[in-house]
Amino acid sequence: MPLSIRTRLLLLVLSVMVPSMLAALWVSWQTWQDEQEALVRHLRDNTRALSMVVDKELSQRAGIARVLSLSRTLDSAPVLAPDDVATLALQSRRAMQGLGGWVELSTPDQTLFSTRPAVVAGAPSSSAAPGAGLMPSPGGALHPPAGAAPAPARQSPLPLPLPSPTPGASAPELPVAPAGAAGGTRAGNLDPGSRALVDKPVIGGLEPDTVTGQLRAAIVQPVERNGRVLMNLSVTLLPQELQAIIDAQKMPDDWTATIMDANGTVVARHPGGTTYAGRRSTADLQQRMAEHQESVFESTSLDGREVIGFFSTSPQGWTFLTAVPRHTLLGGRARALRPIVFGSLVLILAGFGGALWISRRISRPIHQLTDIANKLRAGEPVQAGATGMAECDEVALALEDASAAIRQGRSELERRVNEAIERTREAEQRSSRTQRTAALGRLTGGVAHDFNNLLGVISNSAHLIQRSPHAESMAMPVGAIMRSVEVGSRLTQHLLRVSGRQPVRPQVLDMGTALGEMKELLATVLGKRMQLQLLVAPDTRTVQVDAAELELAMINIALNARDATNGMGEILLEARNAEPYERQDVGPGEYVAISFTDKGAGIPEDVQARVFEPFFTTKEVGKGTGLGLSQVLGFCVQAGGTARIASQPGYGTTVTLLLPASGSTPSVRPELVTAPGALAGASVLLVEDNEELNRVTASLLRSLSCQVTTAANADEALKQFGSGAAFDVVLSDVVMPGGMDGQALARELRRRRPGLPVVLISGFSAALTAESSFPVLRKPASPAQLLDALARAMGKTSTSPT
Repeated sequence: MPLSIRTRLLLLVLSVMVPSMLAALWVSWQTWQDEQEALVRHLRDNTRALSMVVDKELSQRAGIARVLSLSRTLDSAPVLAPDDVATLALQSRRAMQGLGGWVELSTPDQTLFSTRPAVVAGAPSSSAAPGAGLMPSPGGALHPPAGAAPAPARQSPLPLPLPSPTPGASAPELPVAPAGAAGGTRAGNLDPGSRALVDKPVIGGLEPDTVTGQLRAAIVQPVERNGRVLMNLSVTLLPQELQAIIDAQKMPDDWTATIMDANGTVVARHPGGTTYAGRRSTADLQQRMAEHQESVFESTSLDGREVIGFFSTSPQGWTFLTAVPRHTLLGGRARALRPIVFGSLVLILAGFGGALWISRRISRPIHQLTDIANKLRAGEPVQAGATGMAECDEVALALEDASAAIRQGRSELERRVNEAIERTREAEQRSSRTQRTAALGRLTGGVAHDFNNLLGVISNSAHLIQRSPHAESMAMPVGAIMRSVEVGSRLTQHLLRVSGRQPVRPQVLDMGTALGEMKELLATVLGKRMQLQLLVAPDTRTVQVDAAELELAMINIALNARDATNGMGEILLEARNAEPYERQDVGPGEYVAISFTDKGAGIPEDVQARVFEPFFTTKEVGKGTGLGLSQVLGFCVQAGGTARIASQPGYGTTVTLLLPASGSTPSVRPELVTAPGALAGASVLLVEDNEELNRVTASLLRSLSCQVTTAANADEALKQFGSGAAFDVVLSDVVMPGGMDGQALARELRRRRPGLPVVLISGFSAALTAESSFPVLRKPASPAQLLDALARAMGKTSTSPT
């Protein structure tokens, strides 16, 4: 009797025990892990807290050394009066009240005083025991200890006039002296008995005292006056004081707590106390401390136990360590986990056996369905058979019915897929061309922006040279510079047209009039051996474009046509309203089509896709720049249209310009003529982020008798404007660093002072292509254009029709 899938799945419930057992085992393991992490966190928190206590002890002595080194009694160093020495010694004893250790003041030759018990100061280092020094007598004179040989005479140097230390100065963190530090001291090997001067505060490691052999560490503070280190002031620290910190924690007997100096030498420890002082930590622990400021570690303790712990190194370079035996973490948990692990393994094996038996009973019918599905995929006829499972039998019958329908629909599907692939391939080609053109436009636009700034510097500098007293002798080179600037400016205009950022001056044009005026110029470009025929449909609409850009586009197309026909043949220039099929790939609205047709050799199909790319040319080197048709496309795109090319090898080429139609009528704009000297005495705020262009433009304006204030960005301009200066006009770049560009700056200045004349200037900006409430100049601008724009903004012009 066939069993249903539901019945068989009920049997699989028995295998649920396997993940249940695994979950129980995982929970037990996770609980142990959490306990271990909690213990490590406890070690870490205790270690960090006690490390701060050790750091406080070091900082307290560092502060004492720092304050004593700044004492006014040391202002006459290196020559000190006995009363000053006695006073400083008294101050040192008071500062060390309640603390172990002592204070010593020494020069390279002698110890001036020491607060160490039962030590007499004053003996020169060459003849007295280390640590000895001069102590003042009741009469105020310095004398050696009783029974000691008199100290050799020293010639007292002249006292130096030193400034008084700043009261209340705090002690900085003590760096551990590196190997080869001033005075020959080394980290962890700093001996207060050695009087070599140090040039900065240093904390030494634990070392035996040269007098008593007692282990101690020293904090050495240089006494500096007028930039010279004259003597050392050292404060010692005894291991017993740090051992008291550890003993106060009442740690368990099997725990380990250790304080180590910067060299890894034990200073205090639990258990064992100071008996471990002076021993070095293990090599693996030293390596880990060198790599980490604080970390969890596993190692072998000095008494041979395997431990897990945590160490933390203070800013002063000393380390506090807390560790517990490894068996503390494991404890008896491993034994408790053994029954769980064994029982889980048994249950897993049993569940695996049951699941294997059930899966075999289920997989056999599924495999039969797989064979049917493979036949269905191969297009073979499918015949359903009994599988032994009710649900699988129903699926097999459904597959048999679907097989016939699939075979019928396969041919239709293949046909539609082929059609879709062809349409997708065409769309990808169009998209690729569009993306490539847009990327080239962004690249060339950025290059043109930077190049325009350079041309502005060159142009303004040349105009300044022309205004100099020696301009006549420089006429020829300056003229060459100006011509080169003009050529470079035209080149950047080509690039900006490709990028769609070229500033335009659109006006409404009638095609019959505009092309009629261009016909004579185009005929000259084509040459005498070529005939130009102009056809303009009577109902052709007007367009609103830059007349100069349209003329340049016509010239570029004419030059290409002349080269394609070897200067002979007929050219047809036609203007008409675009047909609906021609407007499919452009925006909605009416368009005017301007076609330029030649009967030359034509262009191969693989080349047609690239003719509008900047710098692409099929001409020989030196005979073409590759910017002609790219200017045509840039002009059309900037105007809101596009350009197309149609060519067949051997039958000629047609270049078509699609331009948006305008409903306005052609108009003539008056031109303003600026009188010379119109800006004399005017106060101009110049905002330009290019340093060279800023400086040259300011010089040019000053040569026109203007008073110029410069700013590198909008923030500086607002500060200048808010400083109370009265400006007659503002000349600002559009593209500037920061959160505010030139247009935003102009609006803010107008908000603060309504009616303020503002002129913008840029070589690459949306302000040049979009509507703007401020006049915009194109870089590089000549002095006449700059003067005219500023005068117009200030209302100092006269109007005459052109």
